[in-house]
Amino acid sequence: MTVRLQQIAARLKEARESNDMPLEWAAEALGVTAEELDHYESGEEDIPVSFLYVAAKKYNVELGELLTGNEPQQKVYALVRKNEGIQVDRIKEYDYQSLCADFVQKKIEPLLVTVEPIEKNDKLHFNSHPGQEFHYLLEGKLKVVIDKDELILEPGDSLMFNCEIKHALQAMENHSAKVLVVII
Repeated sequence: MTVRLQQIAARLKEARESNDMPLEWAAEALGVTAEELDHYESGEEDIPVSFLYVAAKKYNVELGELLTGNEPQQKVYALVRKNEGIQVDRIKEYDYQSLCADFVQKKIEPLLVTVEPIEKNDKLHFNSHPGQEFHYLLEGKLKVVIDKDELILEPGDSLMFNCEIKHALQAMENHSAKVLVVII
């Protein structure tokens, strides 16, 4: 377990407790079991970014605050220079970079996601959460699996979908893919 994961886990638990929510209630509201939430809050298990996004909404905190421990400050604009977004290390296949963690009361969550190729025996990492997602492929070739549908994106392709349906990303042709993801 990394120090960063421990810090995020502690902030997640603190956010729940500051809302006076028992573990079981929060788990039900967040769509996970109490055991899963306990594992997230203790740092025993990697916390998906999509889960953190949902938890931030339920607990009325900014995602950036859960990730960094700092409350967003920017109310007029938030400029993030190339390669200076807040790095979110979650799972080995995906590298997330928050593109506006310091903007107050965002209505969207833009992320730059680098998807690494997976090993032959590795399974795809499926995810689901409330809302919608917009993807715009910048580099590489990307397979997006939504439930049982497999879609291949090439640079310049865009995709919008209901992210309550299980979905996964896979870099193709043994090269990483870079995609702009906007969670709504």
